[in-house]
Amino acid sequence: MSHVAIPNVLSIAGTDPTGGAGIQADLKSIAAAGGYGMCVVTSLVAQNTQGVREIHTPPQDFLRAQLATVFDDVQVDAVKIGMLGDAATTATVSEFLAGQDVPVVVVDPVMVATSGDRLLTADAEEALRQFVRDHASVVTPNIPELAVLVNGEPAADFESAIEQGREFAARTGVTVLVKGGHLDSGKASNALVSPSGEVDIAEVERVDTKNTHGTGCSLSSALATRLTLDDDSGAALRWTSDWLHEAIAHADELNVGQGHGPVHHFHRLYRLAGEGA
Repeated sequence: MSHVAIPNVLSIAGTDPTGGAGIQADLKSIAAAGGYGMCVVTSLVAQNTQGVREIHTPPQDFLRAQLATVFDDVQVDAVKIGMLGDAATTATVSEFLAGQDVPVVVVDPVMVATSGDRLLTADAEEALRQFVRDHASVVTPNIPELAVLVNGEPAADFESAIEQGREFAARTGVTVLVKGGHLDSGKASNALVSPSGEVDIAEVERVDTKNTHGTGCSLSSALATRLTLDDDSGAALRWTSDWLHEAIAHADELNVGQGHGPVHHFHRLYRLAGEGA
């Protein structure tokens, strides 16, 4: 695991004009976690707190140009992968990353909406599975996405989800972050499951709020940053889980949109500033 004072972390993902998810959430999360955030846009998404209206995918040549401009000039310490969207975009990013030496690659596999709707075609789902196997250090699926990765049914409890994580990690050699947020249990804990089957759990209390837009994006990008800064993956998991819990717990202090609003990415900074730290 590499250690740099301020890691350069690249988000490769789609956009959110209202700032709660996608690369906008990634950049806030990377900064909050102690990194310098950069971004390459895979999709321009017309969305707000109430849903997605339209998606525009830029030409693949322009995607390659964005990637090249970053890697030609900047040492990239970690990459977070968010929305890839289709098989062509997945292939472009995969081919580019194959020629790079990036110590940490965290993939948030955007495959299933919170509503349960599948977001990708069958060929795009398989392309994303292969991408994870080829490039990911850590994959961060929600409960429905973990089920898609293992070709199973969504887990009903945290223990079953961890078993699915164990199955995928052992088969692919990729560490799995199992997220309990989509479950109905009293906690919303997270677990890192290694390819060898070791499990590190960060217990997280559930917060009663509708303002959780972009939590998956935020968790994965903050984790990518902390994996370059902390002594081990367990410490990175605990820092990220504690920070996100605080951001969710104070999400209602924001007044963004009429639907599911964003989390308060910088609450910790605001709190410290208010204390005169």
